[in-house]
Amino acid sequence: MSEFILFYNWFTLSLSKIYVLMDILFLIGGLLLILLGANGLTDGAASVAKHFRIPSIVIGLTIVAFGTSAPELTVSLSSALKGSTAISIGNVVGSNTFNTLMIVGCTALFAPIAITRNTLQREIPLCILSSLALLICANDILFDGSKENVISITDGLLLLCFFAIFMSYTFAIAKNNPKEKGEKEAETEDIKKLPIGKSIFYILGGLGALIAGGSFFVDGASGIARSLGISESVIGLTLVAGGTSLPELATSIVAALKKNPEIAIGNVIGSNLFNIFFVLGCSASITPLYLTGINNMDLLVLVGSSILLWLFGIFFGKRTITRIEGSILILCYIAYTVVLIYR
Repeated sequence: MSEFILFYNWFTLSLSKIYVLMDILFLIGGLLLILLGANGLTDGAASVAKHFRIPSIVIGLTIVAFGTSAPELTVSLSSALKGSTAISIGNVVGSNTFNTLMIVGCTALFAPIAITRNTLQREIPLCILSSLALLICANDILFDGSKENVISITDGLLLLCFFAIFMSYTFAIAKNNPKEKGEKEAETEDIKKLPIGKSIFYILGGLGALIAGGSFFVDGASGIARSLGISESVIGLTLVAGGTSLPELATSIVAALKKNPEIAIGNVIGSNLFNIFFVLGCSASITPLYLTGINNMDLLVLVGSSILLWLFGIFFGKRTITRIEGSILILCYIAYTVVLIYR
């Protein structure tokens, strides 16, 4: 009898290890599919746009911007449809916090980041406003006396309206600023004009990889959370957020190595606005997102990180994020992660 119990315990332990290993493989495989899918979809769509002579500035502001945020969109939508709303919200909140603190911080270590006056006066305040909008939408108990906090379908549609206003503003800035337009043209001039059949194949293949990868990634993240006894919200705020922010991290580091560190700020701000207004707006428009495990501390850290970036740009580095300020941003993210784990 004792031998049977020992064998049963060994078999159960081995089985649980196999499940954890499978979840890790699902997570890694899903992330790879998402990154490959986003790249294929972006290349295919940009090539089709070139075929129809759509201006490069439009490609840069829409297709390329969508491509870097496709992982967050895929994971959040998949999580919402599967009922893992904690991962869906945690992914956006965590990704934006990771973008502002970790990506800007790491990029500043490679090269100080110059910030334009317009960015300080318009784009970063708009980023702060988007975080405040999310904080308000996510506090039904505080403001409405509701029984639980939820980002409703109405909130989602409102966020999408904000996204439409943001895109209109972006196009207006690009149209009225020839210099910016020239810069955007240079950024997108290396887009390959593929045969139309190959472009469509890239688009369909990229979409398929995004859908499959999103499903695998969410399943793997949820499985790891259950195996380790960690809430899905913490997994969404850390592991999922870091994984889906890899395109932004890669773009910013490469920009710094190519002596264009200022691109990092535009990359981060654009991604953050896209994540809250479009990604979260789309997810909430499909199904209400209940904030289980995501609390005001996480949302206030998100707001605070944007305010800290704005303060560094205005008061300390003469519109430049220095290496010291970058180190402070990184330390803030590490401290926040430690608090999350122990919470």
